[in-house]
This record gives sequence, structure tokens and C-alpha cells, in this order.
Amino acid sequence: MTVLTGKLLRIDLSNKRHFEEEIPVQYYRKFISARGLSAKYLYDELKPGTDPLGSENRLILSIGVLGGTGLQGFSKWCVMSKSPLTGTIFRSISGGNFGTWMKHAGYDLIIIQGKAPDLSYIYLDKSGVHFLGANHLAGLDPRKTQMILKETHGRHTESACIGLAGENHVRYAVITSGERTASRGGMGTVMGAKNLKAFAINVPVRKPVPFDKGRFKSLIKQQIDILKAHPRRKNMTTLGTPYITEVVNGLGILPVNNFQEGSIRDIQLISGDEFYQTKRSKAGCYQCMTRCGGMRDVTQGPFQGTQIDGPEYETIYAFGPLLGITDKSFTVNANALCDYYGLDTISAGVCIAFALELFERGIITTPDADDLDLTWGNQKTIFSMIERIGSRKGIGKLLGEGVKRAAERIGNGADHYAMHIKGLELPGYDPRGVKGYALSMATSNIGGSHMYGRPREELSGKVDPFTEKGKGASIAHVQKEQALEDSLIACTFGNSGLDTMLYSQFLTAATGLKSFEEPDNLLKIGERIVCLERCFNVREGLSRKDDSLPKRLTSEPLKNAGPSTGQMVRDLDPLLDEYYQALGYTNEGVPTIEKLRELDIEDAIKSIRNFI
Repeated sequence: MTVLTGKLLRIDLSNKRHFEEEIPVQYYRKFISARGLSAKYLYDELKPGTDPLGSENRLILSIGVLGGTGLQGFSKWCVMSKSPLTGTIFRSISGGNFGTWMKHAGYDLIIIQGKAPDLSYIYLDKSGVHFLGANHLAGLDPRKTQMILKETHGRHTESACIGLAGENHVRYAVITSGERTASRGGMGTVMGAKNLKAFAINVPVRKPVPFDKGRFKSLIKQQIDILKAHPRRKNMTTLGTPYITEVVNGLGILPVNNFQEGSIRDIQLISGDEFYQTKRSKAGCYQCMTRCGGMRDVTQGPFQGTQIDGPEYETIYAFGPLLGITDKSFTVNANALCDYYGLDTISAGVCIAFALELFERGIITTPDADDLDLTWGNQKTIFSMIERIGSRKGIGKLLGEGVKRAAERIGNGADHYAMHIKGLELPGYDPRGVKGYALSMATSNIGGSHMYGRPREELSGKVDPFTEKGKGASIAHVQKEQALEDSLIACTFGNSGLDTMLYSQFLTAATGLKSFEEPDNLLKIGERIVCLERCFNVREGLSRKDDSLPKRLTSEPLKNAGPSTGQMVRDLDPLLDEYYQALGYTNEGVPTIEKLRELDIEDAIKSIRNFI
């Protein structure tokens, strides 16, 4: 089997049928794999206005062309769909082993369509695809579900599955594989809406063979040597992402009490060093020496007495300072409870913080919240709210819709405190203190994500983070880079010391395609992906008005934020103008005909011509 399998597996749940299809080599040349290929297929196959929870929506699972090859940190996998949370195109990336098992099975993509009549799961083995009933798995948490599937189909079975939140259509349910999740945007919700509890694979190992085996082996050694010496990799291996907490707090952009402040006292209680003390063993993804995860003891909830891989920085933020808490044990337990239900920790934490502030300001009262005491830092209440969201009961039914929809239903000014962009709850970086993040999050085609383009030079202090001018081109550039990395897939935590030149060498040696030889062409592929995703959203009716920020960020100066105190985003419009100009879009954020032709995605011209 070559690195380019050239195959996708299409699953029709409605009719219990499956098909193998060829992936044209020109698709690889234009989109590489993973995020890029998935965007191409989703754009081509989904009609505008498709209900994200309807049977016509697609759920696309993919693995990068370099996955399973021996390169370190390239074996993550991607999920793409139309999001039930944002209504936009959406991609979520997960670690673990599942993607590599897809590659062993001989597929770069799996496209799931239709809806099973009853709760079901798919099992793929060497004899083919099996459509099986999953009533015995109904209501089970992902850990238990995976255990049963291993008992049923063999210990080498790898699964991607949902928990009760996905079955209940909580709009930010995750897909879990091993201890890792495709977390954001409700990809697990789409899976639940299709009555698909799990996708399990147990096939013989078939490692992909690179085009130039000798050259590729040399590149693997070169990469390992780089990682061994790189200080960021060493830091990630030792401390993992929890080390970010103190860094962000020092910059004054750690969201506290629902983005009211930018730093918190007693930050040392939830520092990387503190979480390091509770780390029982290392954890990581398939074929990655960084191993940035860590197993920690759970002392409360359904997983009590076991260990989980986590928490990552984003969970520390969401179930820590965002709620006024600096208790590392609570954060671990909250993480475990979200894992039990299959909830995105960022969205769940932001939804709870939203409710706590509404209570603080008298917009909702105790009876509105199931008689819970919604004061900041009330751990018992927060634990109960996670349970209510996961089971869609009481106030959890409303919060399970996400802050955008919840604010619209509550009214009375609640939208001012709803921290989202395009419906996606914000991550743990307050954009008021890093204006490049404000622009990147606002223009992100998937909503408020910190992983759509990171303003690294601002975060490192090389560029003034407070300036509201001259950042359009740089943010356009980092979004192109991120699209490229997501299409390889190069793990953000495991790609220390790598650059576009090395990516070009990896791809060329692995695939033999000469179009990958030029790094500039790889960045053009990244731009093509960003542009096609923008076209998807444009035909759904999104425009400049949707490239916006929460009201708080544009009207309230940051408080208690160290160097960022007093900062807010005073005028986003000039930054948007710069960004659109850098990418060849109109003033309304729509790709021009000339840009679509330049990027060789003329198929999109017809569908968005009326929006230009």
C-alpha cells in the first residue's frame, strides 16, 4: 500500500450500503489530504441550507498522507462536517490510534451519510463493512463503549464513538477514540443525529510504503534529531500544555469569570509544575515521541478511582479561572465528567460561565437554574451543571444549545455575556490583549477557534500585540500555514522545529508528486483550503457581519490583566479590510472571481457569483 491510498470508503447508513471510491490524484495535488480533501468533498456534496442534524449532512473522517509512516506526530485524524453549533463548515482534529487504523484498512477518507433507523455501529475488518445494532451500547460512556467493542471484536480494535451527550444531541458533543477527542463544533452531535454510536476497525497492520524509501527514512531520522534537541518539545514532553497557564496569565489574557478579567490570583496552584506533580504516567498519540499527555487520578464522579489523560490547558482554563477556580483536583474531575458524557470542555465551561454571570447580574434567578446556587467557584453546582448538560435536563437542556442560542432564548441583554464567534464558544486566550488573535478568531471559517491561525509573533512578544493595524497579511499567512498543517496532519504539539521546507521534503519523498517540491505551492494549497471553506460559508449566507467579536470584547476594557489592562478591540474594521485585501476577497469578505481562478477552484464560481 502506497502513502496515497487513493481510496475512500462511503457509508450509507440509511440503506446499509457501502462503496469504495477512487480519490483522483489531482485532488491530492490540490488539497493534499485530511482537512483539505475533506473540505473539497463536503463542499461538492452538501447543498446550501442542509440541516446539520439531518440525514443529508456528511460526516467525513480522514487521515493525513503522512500518517502511519514513521514520521513523529503525523498520525492524528480529522473529522469534518457542517456544524450543528455554528452552521458553518467545521473541522475537528483528534489524536490516538483511530486514524492509523483507517490507513491500515486502506482508506484516506471515510464519508458517512444518511441516518440509521436505530442506534447502530459500523465494524470494519478484513472481510469488509458490517452494519450492527448498538442498543446494548445506548447510554454508555465512550470508555465503556470502547471496552465492549474490544471484547467483542478483539483487543486490537480501535473505535471512534460518542457518549450520552452525542446521543442526546447536545450541540457540542465530541467523538472519542482512546483517551483523545475530536472536541469542537459538535462532530459527535452529527454522529448522534445519524444514530451512529461508534465506528470500530480491526484489520491487519499494513504500513504505507513511501515513494522514495531511502530518502524518507533519512528524513525520519532528521526529524527525530530535531525533536530530541528542541526545547519546546522537551517542555511539552515534561509538562504538556498545562505550562501554558502561567504564560497566558502573565500576558494578561487568561479569561477569568467569563472574560471579565485577564489574570487570577494563586495561579501557581494550577501551574504546569503543579500538574506535573499529579502526573502518574506519560500519554500520547500513535508514533509521537513528544507524548505531551499525562494520566492523572480521578477522585470524584463516574470515573472515580481511575485515571484520565488530561487536562490540557484549554480544560484548565474552562474549568478553572473562567469559573473563578484554582483547584487542580476539581479541574481533573470536571474533565473526567465531561469525558464521561462526551462533552467539549471548552464549550461546556463557557456555557456554565455564561450562566454564572447571568445569575450574578440578575438576568436569571435560582428557580431558572433548577434551584442551584450559581455563585462563582461553586464546585458542587458546576459538577451538577455538567451532568445536566450531558443528560439534557433542566437548565442543561438550554445550555446544551450553546451560548449563542441560549442567549437568544433568554433575551434581556444576555447576548452581551455570550462569549462566542459564529456560535463557537471562545478558547482560553482573551483577544483584547492580542489583536492578531482578535482578527484570526473573527475571520475563522469555523468560528471562535484558537487553532485556525495562531499569531505566534505577538504571543512571543516579537510584534506589538496591542496594535490594531498592519496585521491582516500576517494573520492571512498563519491561517494558510494552519490549513497546510491540518492537511498533512502535523500535530501542533509535535511539530517543534519543522517548517514548510521540511514539509515539502516529507511530502515529495513520501508521494513522489513533484507539485509538492515547492514550499510556496504548499502555502498556496493552504490558501486554497481557507478560500474553499470561506466559499462554503458564503453560500450559507455568512459575510463580513459574521466576522465579528462578542460585544464585551469591543466595549469593555480588560481588567486585572497585567500588561493587557485597559485593552479592548476598539476598531476591528481596518483589520478586516487588511485581511480581505491580503486574501483577494471583496470588502464583504467574499472571494473574488479572480482569486478563485488563481487558486484553481473555479467550480465555486457559479455558487457564489451572486454574493460578489
